[in-house]
Amino acid sequence: MATHRVTTTLNMSLPASQNSVNVSVMPASQQKITIPNKFGEKLVGILHETGSVEIVILCHGFRSTKERDIMVNVVVALEKEGITAFRFDFAGNGESEGSFQFGYYWREAKDLRAIIQHFNGASRVTSAILGHSKGGNVVRLYASKYHDIHTVVNVSGGYNLEKGIEEHFGKDFIERTKKEGYLDVENKKGTSN
Repeated sequence: MATHRVTTTLNMSLPASQNSVNVSVMPASQQKITIPNKFGEKLVGILHETGSVEIVILCHGFRSTKERDIMVNVVVALEKEGITAFRFDFAGNGESEGSFQFGYYWREAKDLRAIIQHFNGASRVTSAILGHSKGGNVVRLYASKYHDIHTVVNVSGGYNLEKGIEEHFGKDFIERTKKEGYLDVENKKGTSN
């Protein structure tokens, strides 16, 4: 993707001799990157390169992907600030390999670990991890286990998960899972995926 310099003239309330200010904005280049997790699955993401050494890693929510509007909108805001960002699909979601698993927060924290270690090995500094919805829970778990990222942003993540699974599947979900060997998860249309 070609990079073009955009120059904008802003008219602000400045003395007449300084009424025009030029602001240079370098749009980020985008690059698809595949990173293996510790289970041998390929995690697929998009690097939005602005040239900064620091990078922010974005984590999507439940049954979502890196392409979700909120992920893209956050990346655009970071680009405007000159911050490099990486949005990726957890294993079993979007373009990444693997099977979708319900409630795999710790496994997804390990996916996030693989991403962070990849960029650390590429002489980048992960300055923040940001998660939306379920991704918010994943970034909190990551931070509680590894203690290497000091800025953790939870966007609309769950805060009280005591009833969560039981509310979705009923009180007998464990017994049904043991008996059947699986538990169907229905989408909004009422069909199993």
